[in-house]
Amino acid sequence: MTSPTEVVVLLSGGLDSAVTLAILRSEGHRIHGLTINYGQRHAIEVERAERIAAHYDIDHRVLVLDLRMIGGSALTSDLSVPKDRDERADQIPITYVPARNTVFLSLALAWAEVLDARAIALGVNAVDYSGYPDCRPAFIEAFQRLASLATRAAVETGRVPTIVTPLIGLTKAEIIRRGATLGVPFHLTHSCYDPEDGVACGRCDSCRIRRRGFEAAGVPDSTRYVDHAAVGRG
Repeated sequence: MTSPTEVVVLLSGGLDSAVTLAILRSEGHRIHGLTINYGQRHAIEVERAERIAAHYDIDHRVLVLDLRMIGGSALTSDLSVPKDRDERADQIPITYVPARNTVFLSLALAWAEVLDARAIALGVNAVDYSGYPDCRPAFIEAFQRLASLATRAAVETGRVPTIVTPLIGLTKAEIIRRGATLGVPFHLTHSCYDPEDGVACGRCDSCRIRRRGFEAAGVPDSTRYVDHAAVGRG
């Protein structure tokens, strides 16, 4: 996208979504942030999303959707979050939330139609991530096709929001470097799946990927981690 337009950004409160917001904001787009409070174990990320939205002074909505009623994930049930796992292993971890991005993109598509927004942006990444199937290019391409069939605007006018994923091919270090150049308030972001009183565990997949990303990027990591011996290993 080159000309300014209305954009719905799925804002989780995490690092990737904050950098995605900053990129679209730097291009001059008018941002509408959508955060989903889905009953996640790490509910602190909703509060962080609100703080990020306030930092950028954007239109922001928090939509409540209790996926704990479905469960099936360590993030929406009492299943344990894996720690010190080889997150690059060829398996989908128990922290995968069934159909989460399908649901979230559908909600964003609905709001985009109401706003007549020309794009929906999300911070999915297919390089340094935990192996979720709904973070891959094939999924994004499939949802783009679905969007062309699913709304009144698409059928009557041919206007279909473009699904924008500026981080999908970047490493975590590259994402962090990009965010640093844009002045992203990393201290407001949250990544940990299993925080203890708001402090990152340092051992879940997301903490390990975040920590290594900051180290590789040469950017200071302001995250507070619980003092576990295994922090940073792997």
